[in-house]
Amino acid sequence: MFEAHFQSFEDRADRAESAPRVAALRAELKLRGLDGFIVPRADRFQNEYVPPSAERLAWLTGFTGSAGLAIVLADRAVLFGDGRYQVQVREEVDSAVFTIEHLVDNPPPAWIEANLPPGAKLGYSPWLHTIDGAERLAKAAAAARADLVAVEDDPIDAIWTDRPQPPLGAVVAHDLRYAGENTAAKLGRIRADMQKSPVDSLLVSDPHAVSWLFNIRGSDIPHTPVVLAFATVPKEGRPALFVDLRKLGAEIRTQLEAIADVRPDAAFERDLAAFGEAHRALRVDPATCPEAIARIVAGNGGEVVRGADPIAPLKSVKNAAEIAGARAAQLRDGTAVTRFLAWFDLQAPRDELTEIDAVEAVESLRRETGLLKDVSFPTIAGAGANGAIVHYRVTRKSNRRIAPGELFLLDSGGQYEDGTTDITRTVAVGAPTDEMRRNFTLVLKGHIAVARAVFPDGTTGAQLDTLARQFLWRAGLDFDHGTGHGVGSYLSVHEGPARISKLGGAPLKRGMILSNEPGYYRTGAYGIRIENLILVTEAAAVAGAEKPLNAFETLTLAPIDRRLVEPALMTADETTWLDAYHARVREALAPLLDAPARAWLIAATAPLGRD
Repeated sequence: MFEAHFQSFEDRADRAESAPRVAALRAELKLRGLDGFIVPRADRFQNEYVPPSAERLAWLTGFTGSAGLAIVLADRAVLFGDGRYQVQVREEVDSAVFTIEHLVDNPPPAWIEANLPPGAKLGYSPWLHTIDGAERLAKAAAAARADLVAVEDDPIDAIWTDRPQPPLGAVVAHDLRYAGENTAAKLGRIRADMQKSPVDSLLVSDPHAVSWLFNIRGSDIPHTPVVLAFATVPKEGRPALFVDLRKLGAEIRTQLEAIADVRPDAAFERDLAAFGEAHRALRVDPATCPEAIARIVAGNGGEVVRGADPIAPLKSVKNAAEIAGARAAQLRDGTAVTRFLAWFDLQAPRDELTEIDAVEAVESLRRETGLLKDVSFPTIAGAGANGAIVHYRVTRKSNRRIAPGELFLLDSGGQYEDGTTDITRTVAVGAPTDEMRRNFTLVLKGHIAVARAVFPDGTTGAQLDTLARQFLWRAGLDFDHGTGHGVGSYLSVHEGPARISKLGGAPLKRGMILSNEPGYYRTGAYGIRIENLILVTEAAAVAGAEKPLNAFETLTLAPIDRRLVEPALMTADETTWLDAYHARVREALAPLLDAPARAWLIAATAPLGRD
């Protein structure tokens, strides 16, 4: 009935090959006089998702997650993964070759300081590490009385004989009716910020910022429609865009040349060197800029001025057109997801569906809208124990039947020209246990606490994160990921600088779109997550308020499984919120569904406690 076009189910992990590949890397390092090498999960642009040609970490270790790093020494190797991947990394990686460490609890700099032998030469590629990241590594190596050594050509590339070619995704214009602001206006706002610092030009190294600035989109990396390109913005004069010219058709090139100097990507390093030779000052964001860029500019006599990327906060606050697009995308996407949930509720009890069937179905229903450009990330479809793997990706090898008595977790999203979506629903297959219902309700209470939050303007995500965890904490439970991330406008589904997490230090501003996704994961048994996207808005007037107040508007529209809610654990206010949310979902989606799906929706959104 269904098929997936934007994702595959092949097992990309190559666990059996890691031992000979690590041996080949060690031989290559010995030839270069290096005692070890750092292999991050990164490309030259520091993207979350990277093109196949930059999947060096996966090729070497078998680990296919989106965040990780390996260190290979002559006699030992270690792989770091964060809390989302602690189960996955142990399944994909050969523990006889790599020791597994937690990326947060024992980060690479701490490991280097404790384990790198004195006098050792530890190599790294400055294109694959940010300025800040490279400095932390160098400080750790120095503390171990060893040396961090920059290498111009990555040794992985010397031994990866069948490495894919770099991507050549076509560049397309992002229509102004979706962007809401032209490049000239965006440049004006960026240059207003630049006047505060003594620089000649701003480096734009983040492809999301480049794509936003020039109102362009591409297909260079999976699921995120960015153009892999660099740019520079002078205080005065035309910006420069450095891109592989083979990606540009005649029409889009003409449009871009009207507002910028379009340069071949091969000219980027030469132009940086010339910039340095002219003794000019370049502003870079040390948290996102590859260290190689700073090395080129400073090494040729230029000045590198550190400053936060001014585009990231501008991009994160959506304008009226982007907010309208987000609402339209959520309505369209919620209709597709609700059609899936109705279909799933009918099919799953028959004990015939698999995880792959579910992924194919939800993607197919999104494609039936006629407007889906891609999924916004590989769909997470975890039945039973697989649901406890936070970033589980089903393969033909791991695929399992969805059985009665289990929970099924589906985290999915779509890329539409008017908006990016991300939604998670956890549903019962058959009768859930009392424990499942209790823990689901604790997660739901945290979700509702965030959704109902009223907070002073300037509040950070870290200050709100505990709202989502408080009920789990009281039961001695927690989840090992952030509560929410920023979401782009037909860009990355994970967008900074704002997030709701223990580390979320950026203020939440009106117009930002974030996720609200607390969860709970019982390893080997089940996973629970409830995710909606929320928009930061002005709060309703509060009598006597002494400062501006903000609140959240929930954008996502799809039922939350009432069968998993324990009404006795809900307060009256929480029940009122859930019933009101379901009434809104019903009113918005019912006219867009066929009769069977509409009937299912009406039942699924009935007031809590009414069956």
